Amino acid sequence: MLTGQCLCGNVRFEIDGRLGPVVYCHCSMCRRATGTAFATNASVRASEFRIVAGFDLISEYESSPSNLRAFCSRCGSPLYCRWFELIRIRLGTLNDDPGERPIAHLWVGSKAPWHEITDSLEQFEGAPPARYAAPSAAPD
Repeated sequence: MLTGQCLCGNVRFEIDGRLGPVVYCHCSMCRRATGTAFATNASVRASEFRIVAGFDLISEYESSPSNLRAFCSRCGSPLYCRWFELIRIRLGTLNDDPGERPIAHLWVGSKAPWHEITDSLEQFEGAPPARYAAPSAAPD
């Protein structure tokens, strides 16, 4: 099980499922939502994610149709994005090492002009193949 929390610690969550691929998202919405060059995300099925404290402090913003970005209303920490049956976790909110490492850069076509990608991870100009979004159904 993985656990996570916001900066002030009032919102806490648990994940008891398998994370999807860890990716760096360079889209303009992730940049604005995090205030950084990119967001580091991994998806988990909504049924395997639960808020264990501070549910009443979570605010959600619909940044695009069916894409709700959640943050702590007290400290402002971006927590996750909710998109249909998937939760895209902001890996910076995790308390422990998820055991996975980033495998790709997404939406590189809209990356911050002042940021240079210097690693050898796969890059996608826009939307990645579906395999980069959802957790695998394969057993551990």
